[in-house]
Amino acid sequence: MTHAAPVSPVDRAGLRQRVEKSLTEFLAGQRGWLTTLDEGLVPVAEAIEAFVLGGGKRLRPAFGYWGYRGAGGVDSDQVVAALAALEFVQASALIHDDLMDRSDTRRGEPAVHRRFAARHREAGWGGDPDGFGDAAAILLGDLCLVWSDELLHSAGLDPRTVARARPVFDEMRTEVTVGQYLDVLTQATGDTSRERAGKVARYKSAKYTVERPLLLGAALADAPAEVIAAYSAYGLPLGEAFQLRDDVLGVFGDPERTGKPAGDDLREGKRTYLVAAALETVDEAGRELLLAGLGDPGLDTEGVRRLRELITASGALDRTEQRITTLTENALAALTTVDLDTEARQSLVDLAIAATRRTD
Repeated sequence: MTHAAPVSPVDRAGLRQRVEKSLTEFLAGQRGWLTTLDEGLVPVAEAIEAFVLGGGKRLRPAFGYWGYRGAGGVDSDQVVAALAALEFVQASALIHDDLMDRSDTRRGEPAVHRRFAARHREAGWGGDPDGFGDAAAILLGDLCLVWSDELLHSAGLDPRTVARARPVFDEMRTEVTVGQYLDVLTQATGDTSRERAGKVARYKSAKYTVERPLLLGAALADAPAEVIAAYSAYGLPLGEAFQLRDDVLGVFGDPERTGKPAGDDLREGKRTYLVAAALETVDEAGRELLLAGLGDPGLDTEGVRRLRELITASGALDRTEQRITTLTENALAALTTVDLDTEARQSLVDLAIAATRRTD
């Protein structure tokens, strides 16, 4: 149970295709409704379709599905559709995150606020194009969050099953929203502690990436308390490891794979665990250099290279990689403490490896 299997756990049981089908059918219905309301809403439907269907690893529905199956849940298209609602939570968070970070791209394409600003300029409309793009991104992100709720409720599950899952779903969406605020607050206050970086990562990304999807699947399956406890013991450290990998890729990732400019997290001023670990050990000159570059939107390729070298020389990259390894091992150990469906257990092992060794 230490090596990822050739077939991705996201693809087993036809899961990726079934998630895509659920999302495509739901979005087609929403497009039809929006179009009848006003033709001006067609670009809204197109943008959300492009964002939701044009990329994404589908990890959250996969954690939810294998959590459901691990707890003895019987496979059904209705369950897959309900778990596909997680992709709209993810879309909402990313659209808003890109706006707050002033990111130009997402998955190699213009971020939503940039897309609508460009539409404003091309049409020659009145007012500020960037302001229009910002407003559109806020509203489209909100719409995705609304649709996450609608898809969960319209998936065809028994109302009692949905009621069991509802508290998990609600708490997850609250956590990711306040996590986003804590991220903004931390950048404003300049808090560079690892403790603060860890809390932001936990609530902004880690919990809603792994633990909450798992617990959502467990609730749908009406899992016993011991399974729920094991899922949290697996999901919390793994979610943190996932976010740490994201932090590493935000500084050292290949733009061809990540779809974002090299060193974008540095330009955005992200107070990540990686940055906090570097600031703990660099000398005063190194600290001044790192803090000067952090949050500088004009940081060029050479500036990114210097900061990468500084972070590496400080030992922060090695310490972060070691923490990813330790957290992943702790997560995998938690799976051995409870009786789970064999295929689901192996899929959760493989998901852990895929989530923490990814390059995009």
